[in-house]
Amino acid sequence: MSLHKLSLCELQKKFTAGEVTATEIVRAYFLRIGQVEPKVKAYVSQTKEAALAQASALDERLKGWRKTKPMTGMPLAIKDNLCTEGVRTTCSSRMLQQFIPPYDATVIAKLRDQDYILLGKANLDEFAMGSSTEHSAFGPSRNPWNLQHVPGGSSGGAAAAVAADECVAALGSDTGGSIRQPAAFCGVVGLKPTYGRVSRYGLVAFASSLDQVGPITKDVPDAALLLGAIAGHDPLDSTSADLPVPDYMKALKKKDLKKLNVGVPVEYFADGLDPEVESSVRAAIDELKSLGGTIKEIHLPRTDAAVAVYYVIATAEASSNLARYDGVKFGLRAKETKDLLDLYMKTRQEGFGPEVKRRIMLGTYALSAGYYDAYYGKAQAVRTLICEDFRAAFKDVDLIVTPVTPTPAFKLGEKSEDPLQMYLSDIYTISVNLAGLPAIAVPCGFSKAGLPIGVQLIGRPFEEETLLRAAHAYEQSTQWHLKKAIVR
Repeated sequence: MSLHKLSLCELQKKFTAGEVTATEIVRAYFLRIGQVEPKVKAYVSQTKEAALAQASALDERLKGWRKTKPMTGMPLAIKDNLCTEGVRTTCSSRMLQQFIPPYDATVIAKLRDQDYILLGKANLDEFAMGSSTEHSAFGPSRNPWNLQHVPGGSSGGAAAAVAADECVAALGSDTGGSIRQPAAFCGVVGLKPTYGRVSRYGLVAFASSLDQVGPITKDVPDAALLLGAIAGHDPLDSTSADLPVPDYMKALKKKDLKKLNVGVPVEYFADGLDPEVESSVRAAIDELKSLGGTIKEIHLPRTDAAVAVYYVIATAEASSNLARYDGVKFGLRAKETKDLLDLYMKTRQEGFGPEVKRRIMLGTYALSAGYYDAYYGKAQAVRTLICEDFRAAFKDVDLIVTPVTPTPAFKLGEKSEDPLQMYLSDIYTISVNLAGLPAIAVPCGFSKAGLPIGVQLIGRPFEEETLLRAAHAYEQSTQWHLKKAIVR
């Protein structure tokens, strides 16, 4: 079998056994990238020379000694909003087009300590603001299953790279579904950890109370392995939880769901859900039942308020976070300006794309005098009620199962002129970020047009083990994750 077709766990096993060298792995992946990247456009930048040099040095160092760490020699793609020392980090924005960070994000530092290999930085919606990767300043990525369709967003490049076998796994970030939604659109696994489980230090901020870093992988064991490599307390991140990191691979040993209560929220199966998506998700629910899970109908009554709450809070935090891009400190600096105010205005006019400007304006309005209490204050109050809905539900169930997206991947350009329709693409994922919960997207079927469909499992805070156990049991009893995109 070609190396690029292997899962992370399979490739790691071969590498640890000495059956393949790091150099062979890197060459195999860049051969694959050369074949499909012109069509998929998953990467903003590639690091071929550095990857080959690192692989050669690693092979020399490991000669005769094969005790390695889980990520040693493993070729990953990294979403281009995670800082990588010495490697350009653009957030797919003209504002940071030439920005080279002087430090690593904590998750990158953890991977470097294990001698992972960076293949390149993956494309995204500018500053992670979008659901299709069409808002990238460097052009859209495409869905490997059908190049006329979007790969989702904002981690669309990372999900497309995994689905097209252009990397063995990837890191993305999830603010309102930006790992899970593209994973579902591209037929791969996407895990959003509990808020605080993984450090946000070095993740270029969009909405600080919602952002979380997580893995996008070919299957559930890969997600468990990569999560274990990046999770843990970080003193550099004040929101990082000081809790021990479990052995997530051990959670996969149970093959059934006996004694697990699985909640199905009525509100997630209302009007607007594509019939093909509903059919696939309900079939997944039946499969969870056959594995021993007890299915219970539950209610999350404030679900219909989630989109409004999210887009007030997220845009308000974006307005604050993006104020630092003023042409003075770092990033783009407009030329031929007459004074400081002109410098600020021209830099932001030239540096930000239309979606980022739209969200800054919405957030600034929501935070302005006279409107703060009516919008931002009220949104935070309703956010608390949404959290209480989940807390009440988790008194009776161990997991909640829902669709990931209301439809399969839509066509490029189909929703780009209607921001509201684009925002509704995340309707089933947003509540998880508002409540800070862990959730995983797993393939559960295909549309008649041959596009992947995903199912979402939501868990209690810091109970990623339960999520992974259930997702793995489902994955082992189905064949959806074994199907591969053929890039034409």
